[in-house]
Amino acid sequence: MSEYLRKGFLLGLGAAVSGKEKFEQKVKELVEKNELTQEQAKTVLDNFIEKGSSKKDEWDEKSKEKKKTLARESGLATTDEIDELRARVNVLEEKLGVSLAEEAKEEAVEEKQD
Repeated sequence: MSEYLRKGFLLGLGAAVSGKEKFEQKVKELVEKNELTQEQAKTVLDNFIEKGSSKKDEWDEKSKEKKKTLARESGLATTDEIDELRARVNVLEEKLGVSLAEEAKEEAVEEKQD
């Protein structure tokens, strides 16, 4: 599945780069024909780049949300959920006066002695 996403991303990236190059060439031709001024061409190109950037950000956000949805549907814990569980474990350890890390060290020492 990841390979399909990567190939799709690369395909889209290639199309975007190709489209940008063709767009820049067309704008350059319009300037050469005096149908656009240099300032107008710069504005058009800046708007094109800005729109592309905003679409990329939008796509990144949608992709991130899709990954979270897939993780939830697969039963995988999110980073936030893991951090919440760690915090809860730390609170419980403090209440018990015990640290799991300390216990693991003690067990390792005991195993070495045996």
